[in-house]
Amino acid sequence: MAKESMKAREVKRRKMVAKYADKRKALKEAGDYEALQKLPKNASPVRLHNRCKLTGRPKGYIRQFGLSRVTFREMANQGLIPGVRKASW
Repeated sequence: MAKESMKAREVKRRKMVAKYADKRKALKEAGDYEALQKLPKNASPVRLHNRCKLTGRPKGYIRQFGLSRVTFREMANQGLIPGVRKASW
């Protein structure tokens, strides 16, 4: 489990990116890079990091499901993810 503070920080960054998205786009189109530099660092979408929705694990993230590989495997084995089952041949 990730620390609650790390999860909260990511949520805060996501909100800030959404808040400044239009302003960043307008400044980029205008070519005003000095004004772009004055925006908060966390307003940049590059600073976002994908995390597991349940555990907050930052590595081994599967985009299609929004889960880490560990959580995905546990849930798939328990049959909690529709349409996913363990391969056997």
